[in-house]
Amino acid sequence: MLLEFDDQEGLIRDRSLLDPNYVVEEDRIVGRDDQLQEVTKMLRVALGDNRPPNLFLYGPSGTGKSLITKAVCNNISRICDSRDIRFGTIEVNCQDLDTLGVAVYELVQQAADEAQVDIQVPKHGVATKEKWDELYRIVNENFDSVVFVLDELDMLVGRRDKQEPAFSRLLYQLSRAGANNELSAHVSVVAISNDTKMMDAVGSRAVSSFTPEDVHFDDYDANQLQSILRRREDAFYEDVVDADVIPLAAAFAAQTHGDARKAIDLIRVAGELAEREGDARVREEHVRSAQAKVEKNRVLEVVRGISTQKKLCLYATAAVAAQSDNSSARSTTGYRVYQFLTEAIDADQYHQETYVNKMKELTTYSLVDFERRSHGPSSGMFLEFQFAEQPDTILETLREDSRLEMVSEDEVNSVVNAQIRNQT
Repeated sequence: MLLEFDDQEGLIRDRSLLDPNYVVEEDRIVGRDDQLQEVTKMLRVALGDNRPPNLFLYGPSGTGKSLITKAVCNNISRICDSRDIRFGTIEVNCQDLDTLGVAVYELVQQAADEAQVDIQVPKHGVATKEKWDELYRIVNENFDSVVFVLDELDMLVGRRDKQEPAFSRLLYQLSRAGANNELSAHVSVVAISNDTKMMDAVGSRAVSSFTPEDVHFDDYDANQLQSILRRREDAFYEDVVDADVIPLAAAFAAQTHGDARKAIDLIRVAGELAEREGDARVREEHVRSAQAKVEKNRVLEVVRGISTQKKLCLYATAAVAAQSDNSSARSTTGYRVYQFLTEAIDADQYHQETYVNKMKELTTYSLVDFERRSHGPSSGMFLEFQFAEQPDTILETLREDSRLEMVSEDEVNSVVNAQIRNQT
């Protein structure tokens, strides 16, 4: 079978172009001319003996924040090499980092990899200060200029007993290191977040020292997504993609918050399905199958592996979103439905803060996103959870759990509608 597949003529010529995380050349970056120009203009001062400003890049997932940062830093690195300037990009994704100490050591590891040197402190059993000192040592000995890229920074919350979140303390330390003479290299910090309100949670000391230039990224529309896919169409062999494939994939992705990653993933899966079926072309039917497969598989994979409490939180929130006009749910409303569910199946009932934290954890699976909102002085602050996929698909999958299957759908919908009417 392996040899038969090896001999089979495929449809995909360059699979790297169908990897959403692959850093493409600038001429393949579409619909982000203003952002590309802004980031380039501000970081290019690293080409001389100057410190670039700090940046805060914010906007929904899959809108090009990380892609543009990496593309600009790659270009700067190439030019710096030709000018004998030791430039480094030290990038970490904060999504799975639990504490400040873990985040600092991740920076140490990435700095050591970039400089191709050994780390001289252990990962465990030392104070966070020793990790900071090791980071400073590696940077000072190996770089003239460094850009720290902190992706999904808002996910680095850290220990709850601290007065401010870990991402605030990380920003403060990095942005103050140069002023305190701990770093001799020119240092710029690029904070990337899907949460437009992240800076509201940053402590006053960190805000004062970080003082970033803001760059906003909005959703891609269907036309921009089509252009993005057209720039990657040469990932396939010539004339094997039907004319309606790219518009359809772009339309599907535009429905889910204009996420370019989803659009690219869709045509990749569509191409792979066509190959497996031995079809000579990628057709509309493959895109529709890919959409169902991508959505269902991701939801199944995530939902089946999470704890009962997370299932209850997700079920309650998805039930609210399914009844809303924009597939979103307020945390306050979702929590009241969660209370009903825990009582219905006689499960432990957690406080609202725990419910919110568990929903925040689920954002790491790209099922939901959230924003802090307030609908006037009387409503107070709350989180609004937004679903990337159809909430009905999530509910259908969750109902495979025998405990949730016991709860009447009509009864849940009745509770949801009552709570939505009570929203202020």
